[in-house]
Amino acid sequence: MPNLPIPVVTIGLLLASNIFMTFAWYGHLKFKESALVTVILVSWGIAFFEYVLQVPANRIGHGHFSAAELKTIQEVITLSVFAVFSVLYLKEPLSWNHLVGFAFIAAGAFFIFHKWA
Repeated sequence: MPNLPIPVVTIGLLLASNIFMTFAWYGHLKFKESALVTVILVSWGIAFFEYVLQVPANRIGHGHFSAAELKTIQEVITLSVFAVFSVLYLKEPLSWNHLVGFAFIAAGAFFIFHKWA
């Protein structure tokens, strides 16, 4: 496997970890007939894999990115993954106000990464 740049590895791991976490936090909403204790235990099991990816992502990325930048990347990825998950898995459409809110968060991310002279 070729040596990938730190940003590629970090963002790839954060993306994969957020997919696991989105399923851990929201996947059970399609299984409301399941006992709460069951979905909690299943969610913990899924979240374990999120941590297996998230912790190395932050460890690898810190130094290239600041902690604030890592958190910002994670939040942007989280919203992106959740938007796709909400539409495709939960079958809940996003409306214009969701998109406007996401745009404001993206604007915030711009300011986090913009280096002012």
